[in-house]
Amino acid sequence: MHYALDENYFRGYEWWLMKEARKRNPNITLVGLPWSFPGWLGKGFNWPYVNIQLTAYYVVAWIVGAKHYHNLDIDYIGIWNERTFDISYIKMLRKMLNHQGLEQVKIIASDNLWEPISASMLLDSQLLKVIDVIGAHYPGTYSVRDAKLTEKKLWSSEDFSTLNNDVGAGCWGRILNQNYINGHMTATIAWNLVASYYEQLPYGGCGLMTAQEPWSGHYEVEPPIWISAHTTQFTQPGWYYLKTVGHLEKGGSYVALTDGLGNLTIIIETMSHKYSMCIRPFLPYFNVSRQVATFTLKGSFSQIPELQVWYTKLGKPSKKFLFKQLDPIWILDLNGHFTLELEEDELFTLTTLTTGQKGSYPLPPESQPFPPVYKDDFNIYDPPFSEAPNFADQTGVFEYFVNRDDPGEHHFTLRQVLNQRPITWAADASNTISIIGDYEWSNLTITCDVYIETPDRGGVFIAGRVNKGGILIRSARGVFFWIFANGTYRVTGDIAGWFIYHLGHVDVTAKKWYTLSLTIKGSFCSGMLNGKPLWTDVRVNFPKNGWAAIGTYSFEFAQFDNFQVEAQS
Repeated sequence: MHYALDENYFRGYEWWLMKEARKRNPNITLVGLPWSFPGWLGKGFNWPYVNIQLTAYYVVAWIVGAKHYHNLDIDYIGIWNERTFDISYIKMLRKMLNHQGLEQVKIIASDNLWEPISASMLLDSQLLKVIDVIGAHYPGTYSVRDAKLTEKKLWSSEDFSTLNNDVGAGCWGRILNQNYINGHMTATIAWNLVASYYEQLPYGGCGLMTAQEPWSGHYEVEPPIWISAHTTQFTQPGWYYLKTVGHLEKGGSYVALTDGLGNLTIIIETMSHKYSMCIRPFLPYFNVSRQVATFTLKGSFSQIPELQVWYTKLGKPSKKFLFKQLDPIWILDLNGHFTLELEEDELFTLTTLTTGQKGSYPLPPESQPFPPVYKDDFNIYDPPFSEAPNFADQTGVFEYFVNRDDPGEHHFTLRQVLNQRPITWAADASNTISIIGDYEWSNLTITCDVYIETPDRGGVFIAGRVNKGGILIRSARGVFFWIFANGTYRVTGDIAGWFIYHLGHVDVTAKKWYTLSLTIKGSFCSGMLNGKPLWTDVRVNFPKNGWAAIGTYSFEFAQFDNFQVEAQS
């Protein structure tokens, strides 16, 4: 719903991703959390709570649409990622969910810090009743007293976001255990699942695995995937932690979980400080050293005959193992006792479940740079996704579009479809921009047909050497070639337009197709309009490299077609 009454439940990749995940695990838990909201909900303000009924309707409509169009049941819904919550809105959301027969959908709040949501719940019995889970982000394995006093489920509802090397794996292994031991958190959600975005964007390589080359098909199954398997292959939502969990005498920790039906899983980690530092928060120093640990199974667990063993060792490549199955431990004749020799940076899972498997997969295709010559005419009659491949929208939304007014060359185009600034989570740019290509590109020519839809005030650009994206997009530098519906053009060194290299007048208007071409070579750039030179040899000294890009002057409708880039090595 980019604007009022614009209900479309087939945009983006998220529907596809959820359905693919459910194919692999029909019992998977699905959680929704708004990061931004469409601008029309704010009525001119960067605030989603101007009309709480309208915002609640928007969120509930998404949940209803998930079921109606995709047969997806959303289990939990959040409020606003890492931003202010509104008590009246949370209550209204619960009321509207119930009115739609969605009593089973639970509410998480507030996906920020433990406070002030925990204290607010203790002071407001109705708020306490409607919130099912308190979710905090990057809690450092600790919760707070007020959160525990609510007697609600506590989650680390966003965590990790650390480079997926051995240190990231150690971070993940440590917090998966200690979030419960130290903070009573029964769920830990990793941001993000797969690093499938350009590596030079913020948090490059911070997924559990990496798949950032759709043009080559190359991917890497990184160590955090196997750290996850130590827990996720041997537990399920609905299992519960035993009270006998804690820290080991010489560093590290252990947890135990059961399904209540006789199955038992024990997870032991001895991650050192050096190999378990997450990106945030600060981790105080601690020491882990070699030790011998003895465990005793009591009660009904004392009758367990053997435990399957899975093992990971991080650190030196010569000693490194990832999710290796070891010989089972036979404990029936040992009165439930067993002893393990533990060293630094190890992870053990001991379990009654015999279903664990590391599996295998063919070698992925070789890693390849982005093609130096790339073309896209967007001529797809029934695209599988709403967005064109390899383009990465940083601000705005660029979607495949059928231009019914033009049955000819520009019948199928790529269109920027936001006509109003969203209620943003980050400080997005005032312009829209979608990047593409190889960040190392320096000398290149970008050509694209463009169509301004907004008379007088509209404008579009093509750009090269764009050096920033994500939460830093407002300060992106590069070489930007703009044309405007008022008959002017401009060459700037940044997306904000502060660094003006060249400007002038040109025969340009709205509602007409033009072909822009931008060439950057060394310290100079030149541009053409409809194949004719418009400006030449304008000096550009910074940056030296970056992505190609397309975009608009403001949040306005505009179309792009026959995009082409030729980069020199």
